[in-house]
Amino acid sequence: MTRDILFLLAPGFEDDNRREYCPECAEMWGVLSYFPAVREALEIRYQPIAHPRPGLVGMLGEGAWNCPTLVLAAGADPGPHAEAKTARGLRYLDSARDIGKYFAHLYGTPFPRGA
Repeated sequence: MTRDILFLLAPGFEDDNRREYCPECAEMWGVLSYFPAVREALEIRYQPIAHPRPGLVGMLGEGAWNCPTLVLAAGADPGPHAEAKTARGLRYLDSARDIGKYFAHLYGTPFPRGA
């Protein structure tokens, strides 16, 4: 894998008998709109709200359902501030704050406040 892959829920999904959005995914979209060069460097894949989320499970295995999740490209350095996890030989970040810290490390973007 040569590019990082960011898994997000699409905005405006149906759940609990109403339209909703994922706050952490919206945070990621905000960061990507602030820094379009980062967005251009990623592959973005949308997942359905229902579990299991096939793209994530297919790549990381059962129980890997959180969005946002960033699967790191081969050889990518998550840096000293992000907590990378490993599944099926792939490293990944499964929180918006860790993804933001990784972007700061890799691309020189600002760090998320409080992180």
